[in-house]
Amino acid sequence: MNLATSYLGLSLAHPLITGASPLADDIDTVRRLEDAGAAAIVMRSLFEEQVALESLGAYQHLDGPSDAYAEAQSYFPSTNVFALRADAYLEQLRRIRQTVAVPVIASLNGTTPGGWLDYARQIEQAGAHALELNLYSLPSSPELSCADIERGQLAIITSVCRSVRIPVAVKLSPFYTSLPHFVAAVAQAGARGVVLFNRFYQPDIDIEALDNKLELHLSDSSELLLRLRWLAIVSPRCPLSLACSGGVHSATDAIKALMAGAHSVQMVSALLQHGPAHLRRVLDEMTRWLAEHEYESVAQLCGSMNHARSPNPSAYERANYIRLLSSFHPRY
Repeated sequence: MNLATSYLGLSLAHPLITGASPLADDIDTVRRLEDAGAAAIVMRSLFEEQVALESLGAYQHLDGPSDAYAEAQSYFPSTNVFALRADAYLEQLRRIRQTVAVPVIASLNGTTPGGWLDYARQIEQAGAHALELNLYSLPSSPELSCADIERGQLAIITSVCRSVRIPVAVKLSPFYTSLPHFVAAVAQAGARGVVLFNRFYQPDIDIEALDNKLELHLSDSSELLLRLRWLAIVSPRCPLSLACSGGVHSATDAIKALMAGAHSVQMVSALLQHGPAHLRRVLDEMTRWLAEHEYESVAQLCGSMNHARSPNPSAYERANYIRLLSSFHPRY
């Protein structure tokens, strides 16, 4: 059984990799992930705000009184909300590279062009095999058009891709007017891959305390369906490497993502819930399934159920939406 795949030009032993998360914060856990068979490891994101805040702190320490930038500092979160300082992030990257033999992918999370982009070069110099650029944008102004947002994001992608020689993957949200069009623009901007999708964490409301509640909810397999649809639609005409992120908890989930067109499959929530050894279980079950169904390779599986090759392509389209809703009747 040939499980090998290629992602961002990197040769992977198989498609299962760990996504951006706290899993890579601890070297012992990183070793356990490699022992469990992780084909690559993605570090958690280094945030634009984090780099900007640390730069402000350094400038303030060198050149100004402690209260000179109080107003500017009010725009940033406290430094204690970040798991790793920017310099510690680079050091952790170096340590992981020295610890494991599998590819290590760093992650940057930003929304605006700025000095934080210099960290893309520092991440490359620290030894990352690739860089995942997480474009977490949440527009709240009615004056900002979708064209403005996409133009700004493409400018960031272009800047990062021109700054480094390592391959860049862009982690996207599903909230684009035309996702296939934007993915094509991402390719033109110099990226080598896209990750579908970023998970937006939604604030809840405490009706008694009259306050917002911020809670992190791990994914489950139901979240995979959105990824399957867009992987299947994007993959037939996409020149980029595709990664599925969100909702992969089992071998069945991973196989579905590959059938839809993914070249690699990221796992996070399932590993946080069940530990690194769960990745080995998923890999073993996937391998058995492929053998039982007489597949000779993962390449044979990839894209076999995408929009161009599915026996029922309308399942991914509006026609199926109409058919499903028109045929539904309550059972009471």
